[in-house]
Amino acid sequence: MTDSRVSARVRALKPSETLALGARARELRAQGHSVISFSAGEPDFDTPEDIREAGIQAIRAGHTRYTAVGGVPELRAAIAEKLRRDQGLTYVPSEIVVSNGAKHAIWNAFFTVVEPGDEVLCPVPYWVTFPELIRLAGGVPVCVHPGPGSYKIGPEDLERALTARSKLLVLNSPNNPSGAVYSRAELQALVPIIRKHRLYVLSDEIYEQLVFGDARHVSVAALDPEIRERTILIGGVSKTWAMTGWRIGFAAAPADLAEGMERLQGQSTSNPAAVSQYAALRAFTGPSDSVRLMRDRFAERRAVVVERLRRMRGVRIVPPEGAFYAFPDLGERIRSARNGVCDSATLSDFLIDEARIVCVPGSAFGMEGHLRLSYAISDHDIDEGLGRLEDALDRM
Repeated sequence: MTDSRVSARVRALKPSETLALGARARELRAQGHSVISFSAGEPDFDTPEDIREAGIQAIRAGHTRYTAVGGVPELRAAIAEKLRRDQGLTYVPSEIVVSNGAKHAIWNAFFTVVEPGDEVLCPVPYWVTFPELIRLAGGVPVCVHPGPGSYKIGPEDLERALTARSKLLVLNSPNNPSGAVYSRAELQALVPIIRKHRLYVLSDEIYEQLVFGDARHVSVAALDPEIRERTILIGGVSKTWAMTGWRIGFAAAPADLAEGMERLQGQSTSNPAAVSQYAALRAFTGPSDSVRLMRDRFAERRAVVVERLRRMRGVRIVPPEGAFYAFPDLGERIRSARNGVCDSATLSDFLIDEARIVCVPGSAFGMEGHLRLSYAISDHDIDEGLGRLEDALDRM
């Protein structure tokens, strides 16, 4: 019997490295240091004015009480219509479960589908929270590694990772941390394996509208009716409409899975904040001008970041196709480094100590040798921060 008052399941959880680094940046700033943080996982823009006004009007209209556990009917219907319009997917409102952010929707999904001992396939690089929530649900996270130089898995990579205990495949496109976006053909190549092995799919599409250049977002659920019946699609308002603090995400799933997630939510958090739901309703039904403007700004910053990183000696960068992260490979610089730098974690520490810049190590995402740099920060901070990064690498 342990003397700890904290349960074993909670003791086994790793703290979120992205949140921890953000906290360290705030602490250093409070001490008076000039710190530039590339760790941000949220847009640096304000929530659009019409959405903020919708929240204010919701308060004035008295929408301040409990709602249905899975969300107000108008919002669920608006999300279903958005999925029909954008992806050609057909859901009825009862197949939509609105939650307290996309992370909560993912938590609901894992706890609804995963039985103790089930293996959950996580393509590398993965969002830091996936393995921890899988373990918390009693599952076993299994890394699926892509081929050399790639951030997307192919059918051969998936086949190699499968066992008799494989239950669920996690897909995240556009991807955090790499910005990789799966094309229709790349997803279609995975469909026969998903069907053959009767895998469930959790498709995290929270960055779906933040894609650049020739990339196009495609939902795996839209490729095949049978796959749609085995997919839990995750979305929300946080990244697209700069609404991280409003805490609204959703899951779209077949009726039995949606009912299970709603039942689980009813015994945990119950409904998301009513005011936030009405603000999100405006996001899904209002004009999209603000979305285009934010996406255009991210595209401009992306171009700057990619060009600057390409000019740095010993740094390899695959241009991100979506989200707002760059994921450069600094393996060559790490291998030739001194000053105690031997991996991405020690490199991250070195950059904080020596250059006062915060970058998330690739090891947090299952891919050593990389750093994740968010460009959801000001143009000035991007310019200054990349300059500090180059100088620090040369001193290393």
